[in-house]
Amino acid sequence: MNKLIAISLLCLTAICVKAQSKNEPFRAYLYNNEYDVFLRINFYEQDVNVPGQDLFGQVPGYLGKKNNSFAWLITSAKINGDKAKLQLINDYGSEDLTATLTRRNDSIYVLKQESGSTLKVPNKGKWLKLPKTLEFKRK
Repeated sequence: MNKLIAISLLCLTAICVKAQSKNEPFRAYLYNNEYDVFLRINFYEQDVNVPGQDLFGQVPGYLGKKNNSFAWLITSAKINGDKAKLQLINDYGSEDLTATLTRRNDSIYVLKQESGSTLKVPNKGKWLKLPKTLEFKRK
């Protein structure tokens, strides 16, 4: 009997987690393997902390690079259906840009730079310019 209750609770938890991710597609960890960059976002509560950068407080999200502390902070995110309009600034405060993040399906998102500075991330001691359109997968 205890096993049946435990299995039922696990199934119910799995259903709730799946339902939550469908209702809040812009609360996610997204990754691009080609450039080793990721997006950690929560456009609903806008309560994401950038590791090692407490000075900025809580933000809607950030774009980071694997094995690096550099970040592009998302300072504003406005959701409209399956698309969000973003304002980003680098962690030095010297560059900013406008972009859109579009949800194609449950696991694919596309970040498109619209105007402003070019997204650049550190890569082997140099700056690597990211393409204007970048595809991310949900983890």
